[in-house]
Amino acid sequence: MNLITTILTITTLLTCVLAIVSFWLPQMNPDAEKLSPYECGFDPLGSARLPFSLRFFLVAILFLLFDLEIALLLPLPWGNQLLIPMQTFFWASAILILLTLGLIYEWLQGGLEWAE
Repeated sequence: MNLITTILTITTLLTCVLAIVSFWLPQMNPDAEKLSPYECGFDPLGSARLPFSLRFFLVAILFLLFDLEIALLLPLPWGNQLLIPMQTFFWASAILILLTLGLIYEWLQGGLEWAE
C-alpha cells in the first residue's frame, strides 16, 4: 500500500509542477499575425477557394503511410516470445518489403519531387 501511495504522490506532484511551469515558461508576445484567425500563412481577406497543390497531399499521404509502418512494427520485439518467432519475422519482413517497393515506385514516378 505504501508503494501505491508513493507513486500517486510523485505523479500528482510531477503533474502539478509541469502544469505550473507550462503556464510560466512561454513568452506571451502577441502581435498582429498571432492574433489573426489564420495563423497558417493564408491571407484572411483573400479568396477562400485557393487551390492546394496535389503534390503536397501526395507527400502528406506518403508520410502517413510510412508513419503507420512504425505502428505496425511496434509488436515485433514481443514476437520472439511466440511459439513460432519466424512467422512474426516473416510478416514484418513482408511489410517492410512492400513499403520499400512502394517507396521505390513513388521515387521512380517522380512523386517525391517538389519542383519540376
